Amino acid sequence: MLGYNNNYENRDGMYQYGFQGGELNQAPAPKNKRQHNGRAVRAAKRIGAITLSAVLFGGVAAGTFQAVNYAAGSAAYAAAAADGTQSGSALQEGQESFGTLQTAALSAIQTAKGNMDVSDIAESVMPSIVSITNKSVQEIRNYFSMFGYVGQSQLMETESAGSGFIIGKNAEELLIVTNCHVVENADTLSVCFVDNQAYEASIKGADSDNDLAVIAIPLSSISADTMAQIKVAAIGDSDALKVGEQVVAIGNALGYGQSVTTGIVSAKNRSIAGDNSVVNTSMEGEEEPTYIQTDAAINPGNSGGALVNMNGEVVGINSAKMSSTEVEGMGYAIPVSGVSDIIDTLMNETTRTKVEEGRKPGLGITGLTVDAAVSQAYGIPAGIYVADVTAGSAAEAAGIVKGYVITEFDGKAVTGIEELQELLQYYAAGETVEITVKVPDTGEYGERTLSLTLEQDRTPEVEETEISMPSGFGIHW
Repeated sequence: MLGYNNNYENRDGMYQYGFQGGELNQAPAPKNKRQHNGRAVRAAKRIGAITLSAVLFGGVAAGTFQAVNYAAGSAAYAAAAADGTQSGSALQEGQESFGTLQTAALSAIQTAKGNMDVSDIAESVMPSIVSITNKSVQEIRNYFSMFGYVGQSQLMETESAGSGFIIGKNAEELLIVTNCHVVENADTLSVCFVDNQAYEASIKGADSDNDLAVIAIPLSSISADTMAQIKVAAIGDSDALKVGEQVVAIGNALGYGQSVTTGIVSAKNRSIAGDNSVVNTSMEGEEEPTYIQTDAAINPGNSGGALVNMNGEVVGINSAKMSSTEVEGMGYAIPVSGVSDIIDTLMNETTRTKVEEGRKPGLGITGLTVDAAVSQAYGIPAGIYVADVTAGSAAEAAGIVKGYVITEFDGKAVTGIEELQELLQYYAAGETVEITVKVPDTGEYGERTLSLTLEQDRTPEVEETEISMPSGFGIHW
């Protein structure tokens, strides 16, 4: 019968085993002898364990160091061999330069990931960011008209806030990028720089489909002190962003002035649907605008401001946020790499200001907006359907007839009457522009470009009305 007798000394980290039975049975040491020598034995064992641990630790450390040196030396060896200069001295150089190689590798990682903290980013980028104030006069319905009673509307001055960043300058103007919705319908635009000095700006170009605009300030109106404190923003590569990468949003939140928030890139290639749902639209051939999703706080007034990577480069134009009690931390920015060509085009357009009342232009048509839903359902091009042309008008002289669909005005896409009316505010009677129209021809639409000289404004001009579509469309508007 075999038996086991195990005695542990947990305090010393040591243990003894005794085995009884069979040929391996060993008699225990005499009790009085163990008591006499026990303390010395335990001390000796403790010293031995410490010594053994030191030997093992030293061996592992030495082995690791040699392995790293070997790897570094191998890298140098391979480089030298590629140059035809491989030798024993090359290997030695590789081993001796391990510290340098390690420093260079860490430096490369820091450069790739960004080597500034958020305070560095703010200090570096703030001189490029501006606050924008949009003042306009809008027609407001009175209280009773909301309940179906006839009442007079009244004009009221409204003010809204947004952001932008300095994109460049030409010989005469300082140029600033922002969102189209920040500057639309503006009677006056005011831009405030990092030194809290404000200057009046004008719209240079706008693209409502992509929610982009460039505004301009004459260099002659900007003081030397302001010019010394501002700078053009550094533009980064939004395509190189990675999900999880840290970003910083800077803008005029709530109109209080510049503020900084930080977060990460939550997703790329997102689109914002009309029902506030978010879907991925990175599929090939998708034409719907896509955005960078971030959890950096984006609030009213941040629109048009900069989304910046950790190298201090602008990678996005803050544009929208999800607003709901069920949604938190979902903001969206237009990726700069995807709209660089659009921004470049807007920067080179003619700077325009709203014309005075006596010079307002007209076309001489009555029309109806054809939205995307109607266009898809009935095959009518999206734009402005011409329901009627005034006799002797500029439109008639240009060759526009009933049934045409206007899709572009002076090179700018128009998708509805309100968009065309907004554009007309910046053109004077007597100017000649090119208008692109879709022309119905045996059930299909061809495209023509017509030259039209704007006439003096008439009332009514371009207006929405109830019309009957040509036979075959099967609907009445």
